[in-house]
Amino acid sequence: MPQDILLTSAGLHELQEELEHLKSVGRKETAEKIKIALSFGDLSENSEYDEAKSEQGKLEARINEIETMLQNAKVLDEDAISTDIVHIGSIVKLKDIEMKDTIEFQIVGFAQANPDEDKISDESPLGKALLGHKKGEKITVEAPIGNISYKILEISK
Repeated sequence: MPQDILLTSAGLHELQEELEHLKSVGRKETAEKIKIALSFGDLSENSEYDEAKSEQGKLEARINEIETMLQNAKVLDEDAISTDIVHIGSIVKLKDIEMKDTIEFQIVGFAQANPDEDKISDESPLGKALLGHKKGEKITVEAPIGNISYKILEISK
C-alpha cells in the first residue's frame, strides 16, 4: 500500500505547477533536442543524441514520481495546526544550547523538504526529534558531529 505524502496546500500547488511545466515545456524541449541530435546522422557515435535520450528518461521519471506523489497526497489542514506542540506544518524556532545560535524552519513531509527554503522533513533526525514536543522543552539530536541539544523557543503556523 502506498505511503501518504503529506503536503501543505502550497506544496501541493508547487508540485502541480512543476508537473504541468514538465509535461508541456519540458517534453517539448527534450523532443526538440532529440530531433536536432537525430539530424546529426550516425547514432552510434552521437553523444548529443545519447544525452538527449538520457535527459528524456530523467524527465519522464520525474513526471512519474510527481504523479505518484499527487495520487497519494494528503493535504494538511493548516487551520487545524495547533501551536501547542510540534507537528508537520509547524514553524519552529530553536536555540542551539551549546552554540547559542537560533534557527527557524518549517517541518514538512519529505516530498516538500528543502533546507535552502528552511523546510525540513518530518523524517529527518531533527524533524523526528521535535515532533510532539512543546515550547520550552529541550531535545537532543544525534548528528554526525555528535549530539546537539536544542531548546524550543517558539511554535507557530
